[in-house]
Amino acid sequence: MKLVHVFDAYCGWSHGFSGTLSEVVARHPDLPVEVVSGGLFTGSRRVPIRRFGHVRGANAQIAELTGAEFGEAYERLVADGSFVMDSEAAARGMAALRDAAPDRAAELAVELQRAFYVDGLSLSDPATYRKIAEGAGLDADAVVAAFASPGAEAAAEADFRRAAELGVTGFPTLLAVDGQGSVTELAYGRATADEIDARLAAAAIL
Repeated sequence: MKLVHVFDAYCGWSHGFSGTLSEVVARHPDLPVEVVSGGLFTGSRRVPIRRFGHVRGANAQIAELTGAEFGEAYERLVADGSFVMDSEAAARGMAALRDAAPDRAAELAVELQRAFYVDGLSLSDPATYRKIAEGAGLDADAVVAAFASPGAEAAAEADFRRAAELGVTGFPTLLAVDGQGSVTELAYGRATADEIDARLAAAAIL
């Protein structure tokens, strides 16, 4: 059995779920975690952030309910309004990080979101992945090269398909998937680690 964390790096609620995800991983170190990127801002949704007028209100709610941090550098991006969130680029970056340290995918997903929501860094910029890789003690040159590779593009597309095949309709979604492919939803949007443990127990997974 493994956990499958389906998120989008540019989703504020996914950022809000980071604390819960980290706690679940810490409580269950023997449970593998597959991280799948969603495609929230692709195609016609790749527009300046000012077009999403609800962002400030949503972030305030996320911070209140989850304790998630939204940094000053990120707030400046929102105030300027011209930044374009590109989930395909973020998914390529997640794939590059994941390939460098598969067993640390959940940790790296948290750091990827922190780079944007706290440090205000673009997830389309190779320098962002260099910083994350260096901070995680990974081969930064290899991660940056992977981010720009055709393999990362293919991995991003595969992630979007995987999310759809799992029936995920929003982010974040945390699933338990057993060896036969049976899927149990553990969290959608937000949940505490205690709530997830209770759902694991109710499903006789723990």
